[in-house]
Amino acid sequence: MTDRQHANVEDFHNYVLVTGANGGLGYAICCRMIDEFILTRPSSHSLRLIITTRDKTKSHDTVAKLKDHIFRTRKHHKVHEKSPLVPKIYLQSEQVDLCQLRSVQVLVQRLIRSLPKLDTVILNAGHGGFTGLDWPLVIWSILTNFHQALTYPTFKLGGVGDLTAPQVSDISSTEARSTQLGQVFCSNVFGHYLLVHGIAYLLSNSPATSGRIIWTSSLEAYDSTFSIDDLQGLSSPSAYESSKRLTDILALSSRLPSAQPWVDGFLPPRSDHRPPKQYVAHPGICATNILPIHWILVYVMTAAFYVARWTGSPWHTVTSYKGACAPVWLALASQEELDAIEENGGAGKWGSAIDWQGEERAMRTEVQGWGVGGEVGDNVDLPKNSRPREAEDLNEDGKARFGLIGRTCWQSMEKLRVDWEEILKEEDD
Repeated sequence: MTDRQHANVEDFHNYVLVTGANGGLGYAICCRMIDEFILTRPSSHSLRLIITTRDKTKSHDTVAKLKDHIFRTRKHHKVHEKSPLVPKIYLQSEQVDLCQLRSVQVLVQRLIRSLPKLDTVILNAGHGGFTGLDWPLVIWSILTNFHQALTYPTFKLGGVGDLTAPQVSDISSTEARSTQLGQVFCSNVFGHYLLVHGIAYLLSNSPATSGRIIWTSSLEAYDSTFSIDDLQGLSSPSAYESSKRLTDILALSSRLPSAQPWVDGFLPPRSDHRPPKQYVAHPGICATNILPIHWILVYVMTAAFYVARWTGSPWHTVTSYKGACAPVWLALASQEELDAIEENGGAGKWGSAIDWQGEERAMRTEVQGWGVGGEVGDNVDLPKNSRPREAEDLNEDGKARFGLIGRTCWQSMEKLRVDWEEILKEEDD
């Protein structure tokens, strides 16, 4: 497809990519996006939803479930499948293993060949790397501070030093350190990073709007779990939390002037199109299978989450569908609305929040070192129980430190990307 054909794609054709779509939050994001698109868009619009899973079987099953969901949504709202009064939904499945960089490169080439543009990429796929729970700490935390324990847990146990399978066949051809990639880091951050860099052209290919990159973070993105000297979290028992803190840092610092030279390397600017914008969202607290616990305990956990919601927690969305609120809102809101919000309140981390009656909404989330909008003295009235007990208001020193860490993280990620692209190219040669 030529550049001219790419540029002439009408804006009412929406192309959205969701990674890790076969279950949990990823599948819920797809379902919620389909529902909201059908209910809010005119018949002249269409949605092509590109979903990724790790194998063809999961892709086939996910597409079948989503087709059934589309049918049930239309039936519920009494809309015929071929009605000219509703927008059209198209599904496209792709396979990728984010822990295998070759697999990411193959997906990039397939997307470039098959798509004219991408409006939004929701980077949802990931890996927890958890091995269990510290049960004495679980009991103590819940008994001494119920809401904090269930919102900002510190009792999860994670593997230390877990690596991906070798990325190159001849390991001896490269220094050992160059062939090591942390499994959680690669799945949650670096695999997505390479993917977005590879498809940056598609995200810049809509002449009227900016493409959107929506990173999926967590309430557990604790500053204390991340070290710039251990970018991949290989020495940490909190590799998951470390990866989510890195996600926050990359997304929020992406528009800081100090990080711009490396952001421009990640997303090469095009003079004739608007550059993509990066956002970060989290689903609140959902009852998913990310923890390796007995199924009976899953029911106990879910019940505790409902109690937390009914007693004042704004973050216990419990179900993945309600947890999908914030990322779907970021994907479907008009660019004018998002720009106006950021002009008035700054760029921020958006979370799926909920009231005790179960009504969900997208809400700003405080980030250590950034606050809610990147400015000291942010006048945002955060609900009770919406921040960690030990949280401190943003000050100038914290803001400066966040900017410095952001710059260093972008520099390190770009170096890692370039190094790995050269390693893979050398093996091809």
